[in-house]
Amino acid sequence: MSKKQPLSAEDQALFRGLMTGTRKLAQDTIVHKPQKKNLAVVPQKKLISEQMDASHYFSDEFQPLLAEEGPTRYVRSDVSHYELKKLRRGDYTPEIFLDLHGLTQRQAKEELGALIAACRREHIFCASVMHGHGKHVLKQQSPLWLAQHPMVMAFHQAPKLFGGDAALLVLIEVEEWMPPELP
Repeated sequence: MSKKQPLSAEDQALFRGLMTGTRKLAQDTIVHKPQKKNLAVVPQKKLISEQMDASHYFSDEFQPLLAEEGPTRYVRSDVSHYELKKLRRGDYTPEIFLDLHGLTQRQAKEELGALIAACRREHIFCASVMHGHGKHVLKQQSPLWLAQHPMVMAFHQAPKLFGGDAALLVLIEVEEWMPPELP
């Protein structure tokens, strides 16, 4: 990289001429500390229970009917197909990412269950599941497991920005969040 060229005397004079009559502003902005969400600390037992409850839906025996042509996709029967189109176009930005690289099938099922439980607990609507390519085991199984869970509304192969054909964008049904009422 080359160093910046110093300004010529002519350019410096022009700048000083344009800046006459100006004064330095005092820093008057206030930096606010980020507000923490008013969420109660969830006990470890409850987290494990939620994870187990969410992952018991995943079976290796059941084979849901998924489209074989084109990208991996699924939409629950009571959800609009337009949601699938919005996923495909990348209209939804995932708020949470799960990386399944290097996990066994059992670990991947547990992590998917934990992801769905966390999304429901934290009111996260869109998640990204990165299964990778590898030996195509998790790439084939992840959609089959996700299609079995009743809280998964839809999923689609992720746009290139979020991992392309090595990831899925998942819409998860969450309850409407109501802020706690103030006393």
